[in-house]
Amino acid sequence: METEQLAIEYGYKAKPSALLNTIFTWTVNTAAKTLLSVASNSKTGHTEKWKPTDHLKFMVMLMTWFTVWVLRVLMDHFPSSLAPSPYYLPGVSSPIGLLDLMPSSSSLSPSSSSSSLDLVLYEGSDEPSIKALGRALSHIFTLLNEIPATSRKYQFAVAMADRIVDENSRDGHVELLHINRTILASAFARTTGLLYRSLQRQEAAGDDRIAWPSRIIEALPLGSYLTFYVKGLSHCVSTIFPSLGTSQSEKKQQLAMGGGEEEIMAEKLAQELLWIMDKLRGCGAVDEALMQWSFASGLASFSLTANPRVQGSIVKISAILVEELSRVDFEVPRQVKFRLIGLWLPLFCFAGNGLAFPFLTGYEKAETERALDRVISTLPATDQEVILTNWLQDFTISASDWPNLQVSYDRWCRSTRKLAA
Repeated sequence: METEQLAIEYGYKAKPSALLNTIFTWTVNTAAKTLLSVASNSKTGHTEKWKPTDHLKFMVMLMTWFTVWVLRVLMDHFPSSLAPSPYYLPGVSSPIGLLDLMPSSSSLSPSSSSSSLDLVLYEGSDEPSIKALGRALSHIFTLLNEIPATSRKYQFAVAMADRIVDENSRDGHVELLHINRTILASAFARTTGLLYRSLQRQEAAGDDRIAWPSRIIEALPLGSYLTFYVKGLSHCVSTIFPSLGTSQSEKKQQLAMGGGEEEIMAEKLAQELLWIMDKLRGCGAVDEALMQWSFASGLASFSLTANPRVQGSIVKISAILVEELSRVDFEVPRQVKFRLIGLWLPLFCFAGNGLAFPFLTGYEKAETERALDRVISTLPATDQEVILTNWLQDFTISASDWPNLQVSYDRWCRSTRKLAA
């Protein structure tokens, strides 16, 4: 009885099976068709007697509508035997807690946005559980990914999540700290996946807009060489004179294709990812972020051509993780160190570095360089060779003077030189 009251209070109703829904819909449509058929034969002024087929149609209509009434009674008064599993966790068919779940690819797709906003209810036990707080916090983080940043309710949701995380940390209970770490790690993974997909769609939309002029030029003699110079010239013109690079009609077309919306969405997700990273750092759960960031090769690739504002947030996240990696008090696998430095070092070299609003201050850049030096020094000589060789190539062709890892490069040269002795 208490379980049924709980379902009513949260607005959940037992749903009939898909088979019964199909039968009911088909019966209603059939009843409507027979009613129209009988009514067409009984128009005003129709004086002919009914034929046997007309009587048969009338009887079928009455029986069909009687069947509709019976099905309606069954659906209203016997829902328990037709209801699905009592666990209303989205995408979950077994009675396990939400804290043990990791986001799947289906939960990151836009088609699942409506189901991800459903309230989460666990009816496996009538006793209150501390995991309910974790489900509530996970629900808020999912809402944050869906609510537009321009909405006035966005800051309200951010403040709610911020307050729950901070109060859990101040309480200091082991289970509450575990909830913070688990939910924040899950939110970090989900937001990373959403940001990757947003940048991927943005890149695809940009390729579609410039594909046909490139194909025409490539069809000309020496077209491959001309295409390279035309792309460089158009990029310079659009950078120096942004108003000349895109007309009003082209801007409207880009917005219609979703390019502008994707850019705004990517910037919002990058800001959320930086905020979640700060929360993970405060809760002492950086190890989860280190592991996920070291395998985000797709995001690292798309971030090189992303909007400067998106690049700024990603650079800050990478710098934070490098500093944490250099002073963690637990053993980090060598492969995680190697992949994290190797993936995100090119972004440090090629990011715009924020001419109007610098991504990092001079002090932060110096601290990041020292952290990179400490992490690289802990790697084997072969890993140092790969990282420093790639850094030297990127550093020499980029316009930025940061990060300067000459100290690490010289140390590796000296250690290698000693092998001759």
